[in-house]
Amino acid sequence: MDYYQGVVLDYLRASRTVFLNTECCIQLEAGPNPDRGTHWYCDAVAADFGKQQVFLCEISYAKSLGSLLKRLSEWNANWEGVKAALARDCAVPPQWPVQPWVFIPEDCERAAQAGFERLRKATESGLTMPYPRITHLEDVAPWKYRSWDRKEDLEELSSNAIV
Repeated sequence: MDYYQGVVLDYLRASRTVFLNTECCIQLEAGPNPDRGTHWYCDAVAADFGKQQVFLCEISYAKSLGSLLKRLSEWNANWEGVKAALARDCAVPPQWPVQPWVFIPEDCERAAQAGFERLRKATESGLTMPYPRITHLEDVAPWKYRSWDRKEDLEELSSNAIV
C-alpha cells in the first residue's frame, strides 16, 4: 500500500457510516481461486450504510491516469458482472447503487474527465456504470476534516462529482 492510499482510507473511515474492504478482489466467475478468470483487486470497496450505497474506490497519483482509465474501461465493459460479483461474494444488497469513486491529484481532473468522456463515446451504448465520483487527493488531507466523525455530506466533499 502506498502512502496516499492510507490517507484516503483514513478519510473514508472517518465517516462512521462507511465500512471498508481494502484490496478487495472482484471476481466475475465464482470459484475458490480469485486469481483465475476475470478479476480485479479494488483499492477499497466502501459500503456506506447511511446512504445505502457502495463505492469502488481507486486511488492514483500517476499523471497519465492510464492504469486507472484502463481499470474503469474494464469495469464498464463488465458492469453487470461486477455488481453481481459484489452481491455474491461481498453480500452487497443488489438494490444498493454501486459507483466508482476515484481519488486523484487536482491537476489530473481534466485528464480524468476527458478519459471518462472518451470511454462513454467509445462504448456503443454509452457508460453502463455510473460516472465515477472524483475527489482530489489534496482534499483528503487529515487537517481538512474531522477524523473522529466526518459528517459532512460526501457530495460536498467530492470535488466536481460528474453526473
